[in-house]
Amino acid sequence: MTGRKDPPVKAPPGPGTPGPGGISVLGIGNVLMLDDAFGPYVVRVLDASYEFPGTVSLVDAGTPGHDMTLYMEGRDALIVVDAVRAAGPPGELRLYPLDEVLRMPPPQVTSPHEPGLKDAFLKLRFTGGAPGEGTLVGVIPKDVETGVGLSAPVRAAVPHAVREVLSLLRGRGIEVRERVPPARPDIWWEPGAGGA
Repeated sequence: MTGRKDPPVKAPPGPGTPGPGGISVLGIGNVLMLDDAFGPYVVRVLDASYEFPGTVSLVDAGTPGHDMTLYMEGRDALIVVDAVRAAGPPGELRLYPLDEVLRMPPPQVTSPHEPGLKDAFLKLRFTGGAPGEGTLVGVIPKDVETGVGLSAPVRAAVPHAVREVLSLLRGRGIEVRERVPPARPDIWWEPGAGGA
């Protein structure tokens, strides 16, 4: 691990400043663990391909741990994109309402980052700052060993996850426009994939 912590793609809101319709789209995952990079990858593709209103924060949260509450507090809704542990073929998408994630018993961890997600959400519920609703957009990974690059089935799921996130946003009345031309996603951790 290099210890590199990239800034969010788009700055998250400060605590208590959600604005009407404020939504955080969090890409969670370790970009140095192959398919675990799915969340950051999807968020960076969204940022490069679409224009979002100021009420939507796109955040490559990496592996945030206890500071995850900073990206969630005071928001009206939350969309989390991550690799998930579930039965099924690699690359298959799963949508979980956050309330369902909260009800899962501890042995059935859905996402490698889910204990942090669950803890952050419960802490915010207790203090009154939790998002009103949320969805986990997950992909079943093929490999989460040390390395860079998404496996073929998980890479093929990226456009489907992008469509799911856009559908969730549009379902909340959020207007999203395609960038013309689209920018190249800043996938800095994959050689030849673009970025700085």
